[in-house]
Amino acid sequence: MREGSITAIMTSNKKIAVITPCLNESENVRDCYEAVRKVFENDLPTYDFEHLFADNSSTDNTVEVLRELASSDRRVKVIINSRNFGPFRSTFNALLNCSGDAVVVLLAADLQDPPELIPEFVKKWEEGYQVVFGERIRREENALLRGIRRAYYRTVSALANIDIPPDVAEFQLVDRVVVEALSRCEDHYPYIRGLIASCGFKSTGIPYTWRARKRGFTKNSLYNLVDQGLNGIISFTQVPLRICIFVGFLLAVLSIGYAFVQFAVNVLYYREFAPPGIASLIVALFFFSGVQLFFLGILGEYIGAIHFQVRKRPLVVEKERINFED
Repeated sequence: MREGSITAIMTSNKKIAVITPCLNESENVRDCYEAVRKVFENDLPTYDFEHLFADNSSTDNTVEVLRELASSDRRVKVIINSRNFGPFRSTFNALLNCSGDAVVVLLAADLQDPPELIPEFVKKWEEGYQVVFGERIRREENALLRGIRRAYYRTVSALANIDIPPDVAEFQLVDRVVVEALSRCEDHYPYIRGLIASCGFKSTGIPYTWRARKRGFTKNSLYNLVDQGLNGIISFTQVPLRICIFVGFLLAVLSIGYAFVQFAVNVLYYREFAPPGIASLIVALFFFSGVQLFFLGILGEYIGAIHFQVRKRPLVVEKERINFED
């Protein structure tokens, strides 16, 4: 009788799921797990938790470390992908397969996002907020990267057709109702922070400092950062396409105006002021060719997104799961 009562009390505790995507993070995953465990033991003792690691086919011994953690603590769950599907797809797949009354969408394995902020997230969640996001008001990185990220976040926020808070990434806690809403999104390349914002639930933010990485190095190359950035822009706005229309119309009007001016000059002042304009033709040719290629590139981004979306490929292909129920 007593054991049954204890079991009932334990199962009645609210559960918080924490998701950590990882790729070749053998130096960090153990510390990440220990940091989360200590937060729940010291600051959230009345809550259950699960820590779900989504491994993107690491080539070092990250998986071996995760197996060891999972064997010693059933609260550690692991999804091992068959190849590297990128951090957004891997994280979104983990988000759709976690349990818990609330979910910390992404806690980086390198602990640049502080797990000590999770109790504050939970406090705001208990106050009735379905989305509690971290605001990176300060970044421990060089001024150039900090400026580029700041400009990008504000560009996405300004162009998007929904309210996406600037300086906010995937380090946020969302209620189960938000996860259920996200599960109905069939998105081949999910821009997670945008999808969460598009759900429109009651939200609030907590400022924090994004810390410098202490061990290892980032796995995001410049190409991947640009790819993720473009995905964020085209996912929630048609403004680039509208800019193409307006700029194209403006150039057409200016070209017609220039043609009339050139015609008048040739008729009235040809002998004095209108020698053959080879240089002007070359400049105009390269200018309009560049404009056309730029516009074709924008159209190509949208068409490429449509192409991958309609093919209905799986979000990720999993190779193995650890500590999941059948």
